[in-house]
Amino acid sequence: MGNRIKERREFLRMSQEDLSAKSGISRQTISSLENTPGKNVSTKTLEKLAAALEVTVGELFFADNV
Repeated sequence: MGNRIKERREFLRMSQEDLSAKSGISRQTISSLENTPGKNVSTKTLEKLAAALEVTVGELFFADNV
């Protein structure tokens, strides 16, 4: 999932700081999610990130290309 967040963020040409500002999630949390496989994350955090990345939560887990 973290890899998908990073791929989508980069596709949208967003920095971690940009995503943090848009989602309300700290840059440190975003970095940790992108770089730690299997990292636990709350549903609320996932919802905020998905909205900021303009995808669904499901797409962060299951889409081949987000």
